[in-house]
Amino acid sequence: MLLVLSWLACAAQEAPALFVDDREALGDVRTTCGTPAKNYIIEVNGGGLALCDFNGDGSLDLLVVDGSTLEREARGEPGFPPRVFLNDGAGHFAPAPEGWAMGAGRWGMGCAVGDVDGDGWLDVYITHWGADQLFTNRDGTGFMNASVRWIPHGGRWGTSAAFLDYDRDGRLDVYVVNYLAFDPKTISPPGGGCTWKGHPVMCGPEGLTPVHDQLLRNNGLMLTERLGFADVSVGAKVRPEEAGFGLGVTTLDYDGDGDTDLYVANDSTPNFLWENQGDGTFKEVGLARGVAYDMNGKEQAGMGVAVGDVNGDGREDLFVTNFSGESNALYLSKGAVSFSERSGPAGLAGPSITRLGWGTALEDFDLDGNLDTFVLNGHVYPQADLFGTDTSYAQAAQLYRGDSKGRFAVEPLIDGPPLVLRASTVGDIDGDGDVDIVAIELDGRVRVFRNQLRRSDKDGPHWLTVRLRSSDGNRFALGGRVWVEWEGGARVREIRTSGGYQSAVEPQAHFGLGKARVARRVRAQWPSGETLELEDVAVDRVLTLERPTSR
Repeated sequence: MLLVLSWLACAAQEAPALFVDDREALGDVRTTCGTPAKNYIIEVNGGGLALCDFNGDGSLDLLVVDGSTLEREARGEPGFPPRVFLNDGAGHFAPAPEGWAMGAGRWGMGCAVGDVDGDGWLDVYITHWGADQLFTNRDGTGFMNASVRWIPHGGRWGTSAAFLDYDRDGRLDVYVVNYLAFDPKTISPPGGGCTWKGHPVMCGPEGLTPVHDQLLRNNGLMLTERLGFADVSVGAKVRPEEAGFGLGVTTLDYDGDGDTDLYVANDSTPNFLWENQGDGTFKEVGLARGVAYDMNGKEQAGMGVAVGDVNGDGREDLFVTNFSGESNALYLSKGAVSFSERSGPAGLAGPSITRLGWGTALEDFDLDGNLDTFVLNGHVYPQADLFGTDTSYAQAAQLYRGDSKGRFAVEPLIDGPPLVLRASTVGDIDGDGDVDIVAIELDGRVRVFRNQLRRSDKDGPHWLTVRLRSSDGNRFALGGRVWVEWEGGARVREIRTSGGYQSAVEPQAHFGLGKARVARRVRAQWPSGETLELEDVAVDRVLTLERPTSR
């Protein structure tokens, strides 16, 4: 028996990874975030990514948010601009023409994607250490810098951001997650008193000052008056007495009341769950709902966040990646308004203890009908390779395959050496029905991890992607929901573009259906409340549903 188990373990280790690092898909595209020495915390977090159809040809294009260096900053030079790479339809990206060029800001961090002006084209919000930027889409031909017209003056250290229609007026608002107050002139470099496991390291976030997040309301634009975004953080009550070191954010309607709530992963401070009160204000309920701390009541250092219906009970759950020495957290929805941290029983805790997690998502990568997740890992301290740390700087990325009971088994995400990875975005880049991953390697190249799942037309596994469209300002129906039932399973997914870490995704709902050759029922609900139900829906396709018109 022992020999059999040993052989099975070896065979599992020798099986090829589900994803392959496809060097030909993008080429040698790199980002900058300070120097490899990482003497300051501003150099640690990396940039952001988005996989969205920006030019309307049906395939997912790639946006890469780049950073800067402190040397450039000291000389008064801008950082490196975001870049767009257009998809040829087969999952290969090429630099976009000049019309897509995006001006540089101070130091790019993350991005959010949404149609802010209601013209049916996806626009981009870029967060910075410094003033944020907004680029509006010119009917699929390029981007225009609309920052001056739209964004209030100011400059913080923004990380992730999320588009949502919090007040249900048909216009997309944006929630901006801020990290901390950073001034290199007042923060000591390594050797100035900050240590980790006996080694001098860069300082932060502990000991530094967290900065409040912002809620920006979309007041639209008039020909004679600049309205744009207005900072309504105070009036909407999204500023707690103590700010958190914010890094990740996602939208969700956790209590099923029809308006959009927000979940924020904070670094070394309790996570936030902002419950939308339906009157233009929010209430922070993270502690009361069980998603602020780990199972022992201790705050963790949260980085990335994912949301999805893990156990098929019709309610979406939350997954958060955390610092080394802490387990990643799975908050399972328990009843209508509470969660329970279940990373241990789910198999997600132990394998993550020595890793430091960043980018993540909850998707059905093997199309068996159950949600899987992955975690991009990599430490913040290069000193993690020194003696006595019990971890390392470069770390292997992990794929967690889920089963029908909401439990996960871990395996390598890709074959190859460990890497220092940060942000990720997901989507079907080559149109074959399975979900691929794009990732930022800190001080390295942007990597395309292509899904190698083998499928047959007869035996599957099968899939269905649903997109909702509307004629009002919220053209892509952010905040809408899709329920799909098939023989052997059912799942609900919300339409959103936020999630992961400093990144954005296409507004759609993707479902793996296993061997089911038809979806028994598809039910869609738009943010405005209208519903549409279809039966016996053909699969292995992208299904676009228009909002029903009132009769």
